Amino acid sequence: MQKTFIPKRKDIKEECYLIDAHNKILGRLATQIANLLMGKGKVCYVKHVQCGDRVVITNAKGVKVTGRKADTKTYAHYTGYPGGYEELPFKEVLSKHPERIIEEAVKRMLPKNRLRAKLLKRLHIYAGAEHEQAAHKPVVLN
Repeated sequence: MQKTFIPKRKDIKEECYLIDAHNKILGRLATQIANLLMGKGKVCYVKHVQCGDRVVITNAKGVKVTGRKADTKTYAHYTGYPGGYEELPFKEVLSKHPERIIEEAVKRMLPKNRLRAKLLKRLHIYAGAEHEQAAHKPVVLN
């Protein structure tokens, strides 16, 4: 009888993908990134093994949202101190820290377990067109 093959970390071939976020819709982009990070498109996908790929995102400041979300969406932050709760509108976060918008969207689409932190370390987001991940030889995705 043939037993089920469970891949180990050494059995998995890792890729690196480069995605340009300019004029892409945030939710669709985050779904694509989350699937690449988890390795859902691979034959060897197992939910408890880190078998995903490395993802590099450029032009994070050019990401779009549909409908009135650009005016109504807010991001909450709490410092831990009394009175330290603040809500920032989407447009303000996009202008100051565009990387956080994509990071939050992807983070919320990943499984809520210990593997999530490891997967997020393999996500590299840059506000502009330049990136520092040339050593990984990323493959460009459309």
